[in-house]
Amino acid sequence: MLRKNAIDYFAAVTGLLIAGVAVPAVSAQTQPDNTRVNKEDRSSAAVTADQQKNDHNDRYLTQQIRKAVMADKTLSTYAHNVKVISQNGNVTLKGPVQSEDERKTVLAKAEQIAGAGNVTDQLSIKTSQ
Repeated sequence: MLRKNAIDYFAAVTGLLIAGVAVPAVSAQTQPDNTRVNKEDRSSAAVTADQQKNDHNDRYLTQQIRKAVMADKTLSTYAHNVKVISQNGNVTLKGPVQSEDERKTVLAKAEQIAGAGNVTDQLSIKTSQ
């Protein structure tokens, strides 16, 4: 799959170059926004998505929360991509959102589905750069 994507990318860039369209260079030094957060996730105490088991109830809980968040088109891409981790009926929300209002909206949706007191909020507000 990776090879096919690389070939498709090469073909697209070659086609643009032949057509005389400038193609911006990809910077190899750009750090992803969540590098610091990923380092924090290496802690043995951190809750991460790979810890969620294949329990039917937890999968269903995660699925319903994800559907509710994705259905809200007023939320940003950041909010749509928060991590939802369910373990034994308890949900942890992780990742950046655009604003405090988005954080409250995502948290409210999760609590409505999982129940108040069953949701741990580890969401952060994305700072503009």
